[in-house]
Amino acid sequence: MHWDPTQYARYADERGRPFVDLLARVEAVAPRRVVDLGCGPGSLTALLSSRWPGAVVEGLDSSPDMISRAAGLATDRLTFSVAAVESWLVPADADVVISNALLQWVPSHVELLRRWAAELPAGGWLAFQVPGNFGAPSHVEMRSLAASARWAGSLAGVLRGEETVLALDDYARLLMDAGLAVQAWETTYLHVLPGVDPVLEWLRGTGLRPVLAALPAAEADEFTAALASRLSLAYPPTPHGTLFPFRRLFVVGHKP
Repeated sequence: MHWDPTQYARYADERGRPFVDLLARVEAVAPRRVVDLGCGPGSLTALLSSRWPGAVVEGLDSSPDMISRAAGLATDRLTFSVAAVESWLVPADADVVISNALLQWVPSHVELLRRWAAELPAGGWLAFQVPGNFGAPSHVEMRSLAASARWAGSLAGVLRGEETVLALDDYARLLMDAGLAVQAWETTYLHVLPGVDPVLEWLRGTGLRPVLAALPAAEADEFTAALASRLSLAYPPTPHGTLFPFRRLFVVGHKP
């Protein structure tokens, strides 16, 4: 699936807030190595290098386009590589492993979290954030349209539902069972998005990508036009912009 760094960065501030909130709960003092899984275009990974200037910081992402954009930020202590998290192993000196809005794309992420928690060095931190909005109108309307008679033949199985991520307490229990001390919380951000069809434009950068990848260009345009009509009813514009609530789940684990 192709990722567009420019489209993704269109709402960079709103997408970056959860990363900053997650990072604030990681209390590592002088980590040797810090790894950002699903680093995207790298701008948030650079914050890790600023936070811990003595650490080796690695950004990993499965998208060559994202890593190409991130490469311009690289330094001697900040590197970026194309990698699939499914086969990634925690290095022995990785004292901080952080993942922001990645794991919902990985069906096997529960097993990965168990393995990463086991591989994490003593004193290490494992922190992640995933969207908790798969029941929100943005996703419900997208799935409903994909399941309609017009699109079911082309899009069956392309979009996942609320089973995509676990409940917050299930994530907390998973890491506690692995021996980690856990902080877990959820936040609903109320974004005020400017412009025409802003929720559609948000989805073009993330959740709509599987649909766009599955359809020819002309059909993708037809689908997005129909989705735009639904989203404008679910998220009507106001004189201040379009209000877009977005729930996110946060988990931070520390290995004694």
